[in-house]
Amino acid sequence: MATPTAERSGGLDRDVIVTGLVIVAGMIMVVLDTTIVNVALESLGTELDAPLSTIQWVVTGYLLAVALVIPVTGWAMDRFGPKATWITAVSLFAIGSALCAAAWSIESLIAFRVVQGLGGGMLLPGGQAIITRAAGPDRLGRAMSILGVPMLLGPVLGPVLGGLLVEYTSWHWIFIVNVPVGILAVALAVWKLPAGGALPRSGHLDLRGLMLLSGSLAALLYGLSEASSHGGFGEWGVLGWLLGGAVGLALYTWHSLGKGAASIIDVRLLTNRRFAFGTVAVFLVAIGLFGGMLLLPLYYQTARGEGALSAGLLLAPQGLGAIVAMVIGGRLTDKIGAGYVVPVGIVLALLGTFPLTQVGIDTSYAWLSGALFVRGMGLGAVMMPTIAASYTTLGKDVVSRAAPTLSAMQQVGASLGSALLVTALTRRFTDRLAARGVRPRGGGGTDQIGSIPPDAMPVVGPPLADAFGFAFWIAFALTALIIVPALFMPRHAARDRDGPPVAAGV
Repeated sequence: MATPTAERSGGLDRDVIVTGLVIVAGMIMVVLDTTIVNVALESLGTELDAPLSTIQWVVTGYLLAVALVIPVTGWAMDRFGPKATWITAVSLFAIGSALCAAAWSIESLIAFRVVQGLGGGMLLPGGQAIITRAAGPDRLGRAMSILGVPMLLGPVLGPVLGGLLVEYTSWHWIFIVNVPVGILAVALAVWKLPAGGALPRSGHLDLRGLMLLSGSLAALLYGLSEASSHGGFGEWGVLGWLLGGAVGLALYTWHSLGKGAASIIDVRLLTNRRFAFGTVAVFLVAIGLFGGMLLLPLYYQTARGEGALSAGLLLAPQGLGAIVAMVIGGRLTDKIGAGYVVPVGIVLALLGTFPLTQVGIDTSYAWLSGALFVRGMGLGAVMMPTIAASYTTLGKDVVSRAAPTLSAMQQVGASLGSALLVTALTRRFTDRLAARGVRPRGGGGTDQIGSIPPDAMPVVGPPLADAFGFAFWIAFALTALIIVPALFMPRHAARDRDGPPVAAGV
């Protein structure tokens, strides 16, 4: 419970800080695991004697499991309580990690990655809901900044840790490292998380809605994953899944409007204008900023020939910039509103992205590091204030159902952004090679970029760098779009905050 001093000052009391750190302990292993596994895919293919098309299911299987479980997280928190749901999610992830480390074939590894995904998919919405309930609307900026640390540092530290593990140990260790962290996270949650009981309105599980929504999200994410792999949206193997997902979401919307609060996620929450604009903003942030984060390690590892470890270290300035901005941005969000903070963050993100549109095969690392630090400040000043603003007018009784909505939009947005940028990258690269009379080797998407032999770089290096610059221009434009929902975010003076939170539709 907040102390009177903390309430008067608007500061975070000890209980909120401890709750946030407990949530971070669980989330950090999930965020790091994603990037570590991506770094280790080539080693997994060699060690398990599996083709790349099969190895990709180590990532795809996890992603689909996340899509399946996100919608049920809110109901589980209402039915069993946030603490029990969180502990279950962390335990599932840790058990899945241990099983992955013991996998004896590629098929068993993919199956155990699904177990991991079932736990990992519940952690982001669960963590957001728990910290939102603990902090209250007036302190969400600073509270969400705590959760932003693993989300923004994961893509930086993951390649470094993954590179070290792949280079100096066996592939099993990329999963073993999660187990002690998971045990610690469970112990901290049992010890420190508030009990927080179930809500009486939780009722029976909306099975029809769950199947519609989970199936739709899985179809969308699989289609976007295929688009990234093949470098385009034109194939029916991509379009069919995307169209199926869109139709499924339309059917779920009709279902939820009829079932109301008893549906797995109540779409009527979007009648709350602030939450609706926040949801759109989170989606655009994920497209523009998270999608762009895919290009950075790819540029360092392909166009510049750096290893995973070096690429991770070169990305460190972005994480440092994000930390600086989150500390400052969280305080300012609580004092004056996200409507003032996020536009500044967008400008910083654009300033930091512009130099990346000019990259070449010999661009100064010092210049790129400075740009990444500024871009990181933009990331930190945009992402968590946007999420915090989405919750400010929601009552605590609907937060658990709102969190999966934001998590789903963030997941789909990040996948869409990645697919768009990879498509732009590979199409531009192919066109530039064709103009030089060179036929590209390999398939499409990231496979094509990653298959370039080092001895070919003197020829393909300049057009590849040009393609990265073009893709960063797309990221620049997508980032600029965030300004539209940012205009509708809350603004207030430090002593003139909005009134008490309200339920959806008010």
